[in-house]
Amino acid sequence: MSGRILVVDDETLILDLAVMLLTTRGYEVITAESGEECLATAEREKPCLVLLDYMMPGMDGMTTLREMRQRFPDTYVIMLTGKGNEQIAVEVMKAGAADYILKPFRNQDLIDRIDNVLRIRRIEIHNRELRLERERLLNEIKGWNSELERRVAEKTLELEQAHAEILQAEKLATLGHLAAGMAHEIRNPLNAISLFSQILKPVLADDPERAGYIDKLLGEVDRIDDILVQLLASSKQPRGATQSVFLQDVIEHILSNLNDQLEAHNIKLICELETGLPPITANNVEVEQIFTNLFTNAIYEMRQGGELGVRLARDRDRLQIEVSDTGLGISPENLSKIFDPFYTTKPKGTGFGLSVVLRIVKTYQGHIKAQSEIGQGTVFQIEFPVA
Repeated sequence: MSGRILVVDDETLILDLAVMLLTTRGYEVITAESGEECLATAEREKPCLVLLDYMMPGMDGMTTLREMRQRFPDTYVIMLTGKGNEQIAVEVMKAGAADYILKPFRNQDLIDRIDNVLRIRRIEIHNRELRLERERLLNEIKGWNSELERRVAEKTLELEQAHAEILQAEKLATLGHLAAGMAHEIRNPLNAISLFSQILKPVLADDPERAGYIDKLLGEVDRIDDILVQLLASSKQPRGATQSVFLQDVIEHILSNLNDQLEAHNIKLICELETGLPPITANNVEVEQIFTNLFTNAIYEMRQGGELGVRLARDRDRLQIEVSDTGLGISPENLSKIFDPFYTTKPKGTGFGLSVVLRIVKTYQGHIKAQSEIGQGTVFQIEFPVA
């Protein structure tokens, strides 16, 4: 079949002639005798084309045409009219007719008009499908571009973080060489100062004020020695043998030791530790040092109260730990420096706490990063591979 055509006319003779003519040309033909029947048949049969009489009782051809164009836009309409009025021709074309034919018409003229309208219909529908396909492809490409941009941004961030970790590792390596030399060179004069101070102390026993100076001098010597110890701790390799360390046990043990401090500073503990997690391979003392530093730093930032959040969970082959506080937060310009040795915002801090944490985390193939906003607190996120 070349297509399904609906012929609508209130004259039976016209319907019979149209059916005979169009059927011999290979078209499937259906008929209707009124505008109402035309609409019902069009909804049921979905014809490609309607030959519609202009003058019909009841619903006339113009009303039927407008309804057809609104309800069945893929069904094209050729209007059949016995009035050769130019105004009527303009009217039916404006109403959406694909063409019009004056009665009486020649058979070949009708066939040519039908073939032409159906050809135009195929082209227009095909063009519309191409436009829809183009829009679909453009949206798909847009989605691919968005996904690509997201992946590029994600990989860029990963590269930036990896670069930052390399820089930190280089700093710690450099610090290790400096620390070993400094400890040796500084401790020799320190030992001499301490020795002579202890010799002078009995001589000044009769002068309590001057003897007090000696005590202060010895105290400063001890403070310098303590700084050297921390300097070495922030850069040297792990102490002692490694073993299976269960992070849940370590975290609970340290939090229990800090419980009095949490209560004293009115800090609420929110602890979510997933149970039954596998261990990591590390030195237990060093792992304790990680969480001791992070928890005590958080308590220091919340001396007037707040919330300490601790979360432990597993993501495939990684153990994830999150330590958060509701303190004052860290400014963006300082956030990139918190793992640097000697950097601190505490009046009496040495700046080694977080550099020690970084060194230990990196020693056991882990990762650590910090997020913070002024007034919103700070979050440390750590990952370790499972044993």
